[in-house]
Amino acid sequence: MAKKSKVAKDAQRREVVARHAERRAVLKRTAVSPHLTEEERAAARLALQRMPRDASPTRLRNRDAVDGRPRGHLRTFGLSRVRFRQMALDGQLPGITKSSW
Repeated sequence: MAKKSKVAKDAQRREVVARHAERRAVLKRTAVSPHLTEEERAAARLALQRMPRDASPTRLRNRDAVDGRPRGHLRTFGLSRVRFRQMALDGQLPGITKSSW
């Protein structure tokens, strides 16, 4: 189980990313647009740099949906490898069976 503070901080970052997503997308398109002048593109890059650091989606961490474990995350299920194995063996994940050959 992850520390509650880390899970809470990640949730807060997700809110900040969602809040600034549209503005970041516009600025990123503006910064690389060949139809604008160099000054306009430089102003867009400067505005991007002045945005909060946590507004960048690369600051997010994939975590287990149940207990917040940051490592061994299976994106398809939203679970860590440990939680996935436990739930699969308990029969809580429909269609998942333990393989043996």
